[in-house]
Amino acid sequence: MGFTLLLKKASLAGAFFVSAIWLSGAQAFCPVPSGLTPVVVQRVVDGDTLRLRDGRSVRMIGLNTPELGKQGRSDEPFAVVARKRLEALVTSSDGRVGLLPGKESKDHYGRTLAHVYGADGANLEAQMLAEGLGFQVAVAPNVDLVGCQQAAERSARQAGLGVWRQSPVLKAEQITASGFAVLSGRVSKVQRNRGGVWIELQDSVVLRVAPNLLGQFDVASLERLKGKQIEARGWVLDRSRRGGLKPGQARWLLPLTAPAMLQAAPWEKL
Repeated sequence: MGFTLLLKKASLAGAFFVSAIWLSGAQAFCPVPSGLTPVVVQRVVDGDTLRLRDGRSVRMIGLNTPELGKQGRSDEPFAVVARKRLEALVTSSDGRVGLLPGKESKDHYGRTLAHVYGADGANLEAQMLAEGLGFQVAVAPNVDLVGCQQAAERSARQAGLGVWRQSPVLKAEQITASGFAVLSGRVSKVQRNRGGVWIELQDSVVLRVAPNLLGQFDVASLERLKGKQIEARGWVLDRSRRGGLKPGQARWLLPLTAPAMLQAAPWEKL
Protein backbone atom coordinates (compact mmCIF):
# COMPACT_ATOMS: atom_id res chain seq x y z
CA MET A 1 0.00 0.00 0.00
CA GLY A 2 1.41 3.44 -0.93
CA PHE A 3 1.89 5.82 1.98
CA THR A 4 -0.41 8.43 0.45
CA LEU A 5 -3.18 5.84 0.41
CA LEU A 6 -2.29 4.93 3.97
CA LEU A 7 -2.78 8.58 4.94
CA LYS A 8 -6.22 8.64 3.36
CA LYS A 9 -7.20 5.34 4.98
CA ALA A 10 -6.10 6.55 8.40
CA SER A 11 -8.02 9.78 7.99
CA LEU A 12 -11.19 8.01 6.88
CA ALA A 13 -10.95 5.52 9.74
CA GLY A 14 -10.73 8.35 12.25
CA ALA A 15 -7.93 6.51 13.98
CA PHE A 16 -6.02 9.54 15.15
CA PHE A 17 -7.11 12.11 17.69
CA VAL A 18 -5.21 15.12 16.42
CA SER A 19 -6.77 18.54 16.54
CA ALA A 20 -7.54 20.00 13.12
CA ILE A 21 -5.91 23.25 14.15
CA TRP A 22 -2.63 21.60 15.13
CA LEU A 23 -2.60 19.30 12.12
CA SER A 24 -3.06 22.14 9.67
CA GLY A 25 -0.29 24.05 11.46
CA ALA A 26 2.11 21.10 11.38
CA GLN A 27 1.46 20.48 7.69
CA ALA A 28 1.92 24.19 6.95
CA PHE A 29 5.46 23.99 8.34
CA CYS A 30 6.53 21.03 6.17
CA PRO A 31 3.69 19.77 3.94
CA VAL A 32 3.59 16.04 3.21
CA PRO A 33 5.32 15.20 -0.10
CA SER A 34 4.57 12.40 -2.50
CA GLY A 35 6.67 9.28 -2.79
CA LEU A 36 7.08 8.44 0.88
CA THR A 37 8.29 4.95 1.76
CA PRO A 38 6.08 3.26 4.40
CA VAL A 39 7.94 1.53 7.24
CA VAL A 40 7.09 -0.05 10.59
CA VAL A 41 8.74 1.29 13.74
CA GLN A 42 10.01 -1.28 16.22
CA ARG A 43 10.91 1.23 18.93
CA VAL A 44 11.84 4.85 19.60
CA VAL A 45 15.49 5.06 20.63
CA ASP A 46 15.45 8.72 21.66
CA GLY A 47 13.84 11.98 20.57
CA ASP A 48 15.38 11.95 17.10
CA THR A 49 16.14 8.30 16.35
CA LEU A 50 13.92 5.35 15.41
CA ARG A 51 14.61 1.64 15.17
CA LEU A 52 12.65 -0.03 12.37
CA ARG A 53 11.26 -3.54 12.24
CA ASP A 54 13.59 -4.26 9.30
CA GLY A 55 16.59 -3.58 11.56
CA ARG A 56 17.52 -0.13 10.31
CA SER A 57 18.12 2.83 12.58
CA VAL A 58 16.72 6.12 11.28
CA ARG A 59 18.21 9.47 12.30
CA MET A 60 15.63 12.19 11.65
CA ILE A 61 16.96 14.95 9.40
CA GLY A 62 16.93 18.48 10.78
CA LEU A 63 16.18 17.65 14.41
CA ASN A 64 18.59 17.31 17.33
CA THR A 65 17.00 16.51 20.68
CA PRO A 66 18.63 16.61 24.13
CA GLU A 67 20.75 13.57 24.96
CA LEU A 68 19.65 10.75 27.22
CA GLY A 69 22.16 9.94 29.94
CA LYS A 70 24.79 7.31 29.12
CA GLN A 71 27.78 5.89 30.95
CA GLY A 72 26.72 7.37 34.28
CA ARG A 73 25.82 10.80 32.91
CA SER A 74 22.46 12.40 33.69
CA ASP A 75 19.76 12.95 31.08
CA GLU A 76 19.85 16.42 29.57
CA PRO A 77 16.77 18.58 30.25
CA PHE A 78 13.79 17.53 28.08
CA ALA A 79 15.58 14.39 26.78
CA VAL A 80 13.06 12.00 28.34
CA VAL A 81 10.13 14.26 27.45
CA ALA A 82 11.30 14.33 23.82
CA ARG A 83 11.58 10.55 23.63
CA LYS A 84 8.15 10.05 25.18
CA ARG A 85 6.60 12.60 22.84
CA LEU A 86 8.09 10.90 19.78
CA GLU A 87 6.84 7.57 21.12
CA ALA A 88 3.34 9.07 21.40
CA LEU A 89 3.51 10.44 17.85
CA VAL A 90 4.59 7.04 16.49
CA THR A 91 1.89 5.27 18.52
CA SER A 92 -0.77 7.65 17.20
CA SER A 93 0.42 6.65 13.72
CA ASP A 94 -0.14 2.98 14.64
CA GLY A 95 3.61 2.38 14.51
CA ARG A 96 3.74 3.10 10.78
CA VAL A 97 5.49 6.16 9.38
CA GLY A 98 6.62 7.40 5.97
CA LEU A 99 10.26 8.09 5.15
CA LEU A 100 11.71 10.64 2.75
CA PRO A 101 15.42 9.76 2.48
CA GLY A 102 17.98 12.53 2.40
CA LYS A 103 20.30 13.26 -0.51
CA GLU A 104 22.96 11.79 1.75
CA SER A 105 21.24 8.60 2.89
CA LYS A 106 23.60 7.40 5.65
CA ASP A 107 25.53 9.03 8.49
CA HIS A 108 28.96 7.94 9.72
CA TYR A 109 27.30 5.58 12.20
CA GLY A 110 25.53 3.77 9.36
CA ARG A 111 22.10 5.11 10.28
CA THR A 112 19.55 5.94 7.60
CA LEU A 113 19.05 9.70 7.26
CA ALA A 114 15.45 10.59 6.47
CA HIS A 115 12.55 12.93 7.09
CA VAL A 116 9.74 11.15 8.94
CA TYR A 117 6.01 11.70 8.42
CA GLY A 118 3.15 10.40 10.55
CA ALA A 119 0.03 8.83 9.10
CA ASP A 120 -1.79 12.12 9.73
CA GLY A 121 0.54 13.83 7.23
CA ALA A 122 2.58 15.79 9.80
CA ASN A 123 6.34 16.01 9.50
CA LEU A 124 7.52 14.65 12.85
CA GLU A 125 10.70 16.74 12.97
CA ALA A 126 8.69 19.95 12.50
CA GLN A 127 6.17 18.80 15.10
CA MET A 128 8.91 18.16 17.67
CA LEU A 129 10.55 21.50 16.86
CA ALA A 130 7.25 23.39 17.13
CA GLU A 131 6.78 21.95 20.63
CA GLY A 132 10.29 23.02 21.70
CA LEU A 133 11.52 19.45 22.11
CA GLY A 134 14.69 19.82 20.08
CA PHE A 135 16.86 22.10 18.00
CA GLN A 136 16.77 22.65 14.26
CA VAL A 137 20.02 21.55 12.63
CA ALA A 138 21.22 21.54 9.04
CA VAL A 139 23.92 19.32 7.60
CA ALA A 140 24.58 19.71 3.87
CA PRO A 141 23.45 18.27 1.51
CA ASN A 142 20.32 17.32 3.51
CA VAL A 143 18.90 20.84 3.69
CA ASP A 144 15.72 20.68 1.61
CA LEU A 145 13.37 21.33 4.57
CA VAL A 146 15.50 23.89 6.39
CA GLY A 147 13.05 26.76 5.85
CA CYS A 148 9.95 25.05 7.23
CA GLN A 149 11.88 23.47 10.10
CA GLN A 150 13.33 26.86 11.06
CA ALA A 151 9.79 28.26 11.09
CA ALA A 152 8.67 25.45 13.38
CA GLU A 153 11.52 26.11 15.80
CA ARG A 154 10.92 29.86 15.66
CA SER A 155 7.31 29.40 16.79
CA ALA A 156 8.47 27.41 19.85
CA ARG A 157 11.23 29.90 20.63
CA GLN A 158 8.88 32.86 20.50
CA ALA A 159 6.39 31.03 22.75
CA GLY A 160 9.09 29.91 25.21
CA LEU A 161 8.23 26.24 24.86
CA GLY A 162 10.38 23.29 25.96
CA VAL A 163 14.09 23.88 25.54
CA TRP A 164 13.33 27.58 24.95
CA ARG A 165 11.59 28.02 28.32
CA GLN A 166 14.93 29.26 29.60
CA SER A 167 17.37 30.39 26.94
CA PRO A 168 19.81 27.57 26.08
CA VAL A 169 22.07 29.98 24.18
CA LEU A 170 25.55 30.11 25.71
CA LYS A 171 28.04 32.92 25.36
CA ALA A 172 31.15 31.77 23.51
CA GLU A 173 33.25 32.09 26.67
CA GLN A 174 30.83 29.80 28.54
CA ILE A 175 31.66 26.76 26.41
CA THR A 176 33.37 24.21 28.66
CA ALA A 177 32.68 20.85 27.01
CA SER A 178 32.31 19.13 23.67
CA GLY A 179 28.87 18.38 22.29
CA PHE A 180 25.94 20.15 20.68
CA ALA A 181 25.54 23.82 21.59
CA VAL A 182 23.79 27.00 20.53
CA LEU A 183 26.17 29.87 21.24
CA SER A 184 26.53 33.58 20.67
CA GLY A 185 29.45 35.92 20.49
CA ARG A 186 31.06 38.85 18.72
CA VAL A 187 33.32 38.05 15.80
CA SER A 188 36.89 39.14 16.52
CA LYS A 189 38.57 37.75 13.40
CA VAL A 190 37.72 36.16 10.04
CA GLN A 191 40.42 34.34 8.10
CA ARG A 192 40.38 32.33 4.88
CA ASN A 193 43.10 29.83 4.00
CA ARG A 194 43.49 26.34 2.57
CA GLY A 195 41.57 24.99 5.56
CA GLY A 196 38.46 27.01 4.68
CA VAL A 197 37.00 30.05 6.44
CA TRP A 198 37.66 30.52 10.16
CA ILE A 199 35.44 32.83 12.23
CA GLU A 200 36.82 33.53 15.69
CA LEU A 201 34.58 34.58 18.59
CA GLN A 202 36.40 36.54 21.28
CA ASP A 203 39.35 34.12 21.49
CA SER A 204 37.03 31.45 22.91
CA VAL A 205 35.51 29.54 20.00
CA VAL A 206 36.36 29.36 16.32
CA LEU A 207 33.75 28.47 13.70
CA ARG A 208 35.00 26.70 10.59
CA VAL A 209 33.52 26.35 7.11
CA ALA A 210 35.41 23.50 5.46
CA PRO A 211 36.66 23.98 1.88
CA ASN A 212 34.19 21.44 0.45
CA LEU A 213 31.28 23.43 1.92
CA LEU A 214 32.30 26.92 0.81
CA GLY A 215 30.03 26.68 -2.22
CA GLN A 216 27.02 26.49 0.14
CA PHE A 217 27.90 29.82 1.81
CA ASP A 218 28.06 33.47 0.78
CA VAL A 219 31.77 33.75 1.47
CA ALA A 220 31.85 37.52 0.91
CA SER A 221 29.27 37.93 3.69
CA LEU A 222 31.29 35.71 5.99
CA GLU A 223 34.36 37.86 5.42
CA ARG A 224 32.38 40.94 6.51
CA LEU A 225 31.38 39.45 9.89
CA LYS A 226 34.21 40.97 11.94
CA GLY A 227 32.77 43.04 14.77
CA LYS A 228 29.26 41.63 14.43
CA GLN A 229 27.30 39.67 17.03
CA ILE A 230 26.26 36.27 15.73
CA GLU A 231 24.55 33.10 16.88
CA ALA A 232 25.85 29.70 15.78
CA ARG A 233 24.95 26.11 16.50
CA GLY A 234 26.51 22.73 15.98
CA TRP A 235 28.72 20.14 17.57
CA VAL A 236 31.61 21.70 19.48
CA LEU A 237 34.97 19.90 19.39
CA ASP A 238 37.85 20.19 21.89
CA ARG A 239 41.03 20.86 19.94
CA SER A 240 43.20 20.28 23.02
CA ARG A 241 42.53 16.54 22.77
CA ARG A 242 45.12 14.43 20.93
CA GLY A 243 47.47 17.41 20.81
CA GLY A 244 45.44 19.22 18.17
CA LEU A 245 45.68 22.69 19.78
CA LYS A 246 48.48 24.99 18.68
CA PRO A 247 49.67 28.07 20.64
CA GLY A 248 47.36 31.03 20.15
CA GLN A 249 44.43 28.96 18.86
CA ALA A 250 40.97 28.91 20.45
CA ARG A 251 40.42 25.63 22.30
CA TRP A 252 36.88 25.08 21.04
CA LEU A 253 36.05 24.44 17.38
CA LEU A 254 32.51 24.44 15.93
CA PRO A 255 32.33 23.19 12.31
CA LEU A 256 29.52 24.92 10.39
CA THR A 257 27.70 22.26 8.36
CA ALA A 258 25.30 24.57 6.45
CA PRO A 259 24.47 28.32 6.28
CA ALA A 260 21.42 27.79 8.51
CA MET A 261 23.73 26.98 11.42
CA LEU A 262 24.89 30.62 11.51
CA GLN A 263 22.56 33.55 12.19
CA ALA A 264 23.13 37.23 12.78
CA ALA A 265 21.84 38.79 15.98
CA PRO A 266 18.39 40.41 15.43
CA TRP A 267 19.89 43.85 14.99
CA GLU A 268 22.73 42.73 12.72
CA LYS A 269 22.86 41.73 9.07
CA LEU A 270 25.11 39.03 7.64
